[in-house]
Amino acid sequence: MSLGGYDHERIESKWQARWKSRRAGEVDLRDSRDAYYMLVMFPYPSGDRLHVGHGRNYIMGDALYRYLRMRGRRPLNPMGWDSFGLPAENAAIARQVHPQDWTNGNIAAMKEQFAKWGILFDWSRELSSCTPEYYRWNQWLFLRMLEKGLAYKREAPVNWCPQCQTVLANEQVVEGRCERCRTEVVQKTLSQWFLRITDYADRLLANLDGLDGWPDRVKLMQRNWIGRSEGAELDFQLPDHGETLTVFTTRPDTVHGATFMVLAPEHPLVPKLIADHPDRTEVEAWIEKVRNTPRIQREAEENTKEGRDTGASALNPATGERVPIWLANYVLPDYGTGSIMAVPAHDKRDLEFARQEGLAVRLVYHPEDEDVDPATMTEPVLHRGVIRNAPPFDRQNESPETLARFIDWIEEQGWGRRKVTFRLRDWLISRQRYWGTPIPVVYCEKCGIVPVPESDLPITLPYDIEFTGRRGNPLERHEGFLNVECGKCGGPARRETDTMDTFVDSSWYFLRYLSAKDGERMFDPELANNWGPVDQYIGGIEHAILHLLYARFVTMVLHDFGMVGFEEPFTNLFNQGMITSFSEESGRIEKMSKSRGNTISPDQLIEDMGADTERVYTLFLGPPEDEVEWNQEAVSGAYRFLNRVWRAAERLDEAPPNGPADEELERLRHVAIERVTRDMDKFKFNTVVAALMELMNALAKALEERTASKLTCEHTLDTLVTLLHPFAPHITEEIWERRGHPETLLESSWPDYDEDKLQADRVTIVVQIDGKLRDKLDVDAQAKESDVVSAVMASPKVEQHLEGREIAKTIVVPGRLINLVTRPSA
Repeated sequence: MSLGGYDHERIESKWQARWKSRRAGEVDLRDSRDAYYMLVMFPYPSGDRLHVGHGRNYIMGDALYRYLRMRGRRPLNPMGWDSFGLPAENAAIARQVHPQDWTNGNIAAMKEQFAKWGILFDWSRELSSCTPEYYRWNQWLFLRMLEKGLAYKREAPVNWCPQCQTVLANEQVVEGRCERCRTEVVQKTLSQWFLRITDYADRLLANLDGLDGWPDRVKLMQRNWIGRSEGAELDFQLPDHGETLTVFTTRPDTVHGATFMVLAPEHPLVPKLIADHPDRTEVEAWIEKVRNTPRIQREAEENTKEGRDTGASALNPATGERVPIWLANYVLPDYGTGSIMAVPAHDKRDLEFARQEGLAVRLVYHPEDEDVDPATMTEPVLHRGVIRNAPPFDRQNESPETLARFIDWIEEQGWGRRKVTFRLRDWLISRQRYWGTPIPVVYCEKCGIVPVPESDLPITLPYDIEFTGRRGNPLERHEGFLNVECGKCGGPARRETDTMDTFVDSSWYFLRYLSAKDGERMFDPELANNWGPVDQYIGGIEHAILHLLYARFVTMVLHDFGMVGFEEPFTNLFNQGMITSFSEESGRIEKMSKSRGNTISPDQLIEDMGADTERVYTLFLGPPEDEVEWNQEAVSGAYRFLNRVWRAAERLDEAPPNGPADEELERLRHVAIERVTRDMDKFKFNTVVAALMELMNALAKALEERTASKLTCEHTLDTLVTLLHPFAPHITEEIWERRGHPETLLESSWPDYDEDKLQADRVTIVVQIDGKLRDKLDVDAQAKESDVVSAVMASPKVEQHLEGREIAKTIVVPGRLINLVTRPSA
């Protein structure tokens, strides 16, 4: 069969145009038979081009999509754009363009790149979160949550950039400075909107046990973020101030060892406690400095611990002793009660602080195997020992039962109670930026906070804003947006100018794909229940906590609203690893980033060697869940492999009518089908490529040596291009069509393998002596181990190398290797 040269540019253009004209990725959701909802996380179009590192995610998803189609499933594979957010706004400011224009231009460029990669999405369901058609339903959901008490407003400390006049997320604070303008960040208290995710903490935690299709490390990260802690609240009286200081602790059984208290500098009791402090001015200045320290810095293990003595004291309820009250930068106002009882003998952080400030250390649990001196101990005693000097628990061992009895006793004494707390905090969704979903409330002097009527949705962002990079939120300076009529009394009102966190956009987008053009409701519940939850979700590990946690929370809320019949959005989750490359700037291998100057554009690669080459190389790089390094020079190996496939198709007519190797080539064909099918199901794309290369080698050898018949070679080639199709769809469709098949590969069926044909009649045994190769023997595949060893011992080469030596051990790897280990010579 004459194919001509492998013209990847012409072939890929042809098939991309055909897939587009036939709308090959679309699926009719009215028919949910064999339904399979797969979803690749939608991209953020803040930059104008995708690099090869981005491509791994989408190429992997397309390989899975095509495989599922060929296995008889009807996969839904939609795509859209996570198009709101700070990076797009910052990029627009830098370029003096409107963020809407910048974003839409990026979307068009990225869609073109998806097409050039040969990726099939159901574009009839395309959505963009920055369009009113989408974000009106963010607003609708917010109003429902406000009505149910799940949305509320309160004051909270935030990272604030004085130059940009906006709140920054922790990840936008770099070394204490704003990542965009490098101004030193301060802490500021603002009135902001929250969603009550803490109401769902127990369910979010409990449901993790049922997510069998999620990676264990992701579930562990979520468990740690939710942070359920069982313990007790204890009340410490402040006799000089007439106040009660309540602390939460997971170790109430160590209360006898509490030798001081520590409060967050922001604790509401602090002004009263330091009112008569002799150095009050200095203490207040220190408090202000701590307040302005970014939270992420205060939480860091390596952060220097600083404290101030308030001069006040509390009564330890277990001992009746007065203990000093300190302030410290490592205690946060919104974790627990914003105060702790410090037990330095049994807590590393407390011990470090006690040694630094010269505070007392008292043991409660005494190790039985060593004497520990509280005055000199350098490491805390953790979870071991016997209680001493803590009546009525003396001589009891550390154990869960002892802890439970301690809490019972504390409750009987009346100065404490059992308590479960969570590290999880309510979701702060307010952002003082323009490029996000407007929050649908107004402020009326007479009526207070007034929700916008649903009939007025969507509240749209004005396009005609002053967007020159001036400080602050431009919505605050837009009179037409700002000044409105109160929906309750008809009087003058001011619209909320905060916009929503973009994680709101991505918390439910998978449901909107099912009803992307529905103007009457958020989504169609029937379609959601027929196709949801998502069967397979694919995306980066960087979204393991916040995005996935918020999506789980919102799905539970929608379930409670009666809108979906499931609580969890994603049945199976796969996190692909990052692609790294060498950075000239740092001299290191790093994650691809424009700022590091180490991104690699796919455009030139596709022009030179084709999209199929990039796809095959990307999936062959290594295990898809691992971080891998991109080697531009090694890409050509994938190109050579595809050229070999092309040449094999051209040489079929050279094969003889009969051949002695038919049976072996047929066996290798079935072995390849079995290996590829098994590894595709396990997302082992790199080993799939390896198996296909092995089959290609076998076919090339048969054609070169004319040892297999034309019919067997044709069957092998057809199988090869079928199995290769999810990885290299353009070249395989071209070969398949030229072979005369009436249907496309995408419409064809995945091949089956015959178990009986997987075993070889004979196998090659590698023979080693003391680990060194000495011979290779062909033996019957079903031969007994003793017969194989006898054949090895009869080998002239083995006899020669064993002359005068004694065998100490025989190591047998069935069907592969025998290693004879000899005794060392005297």
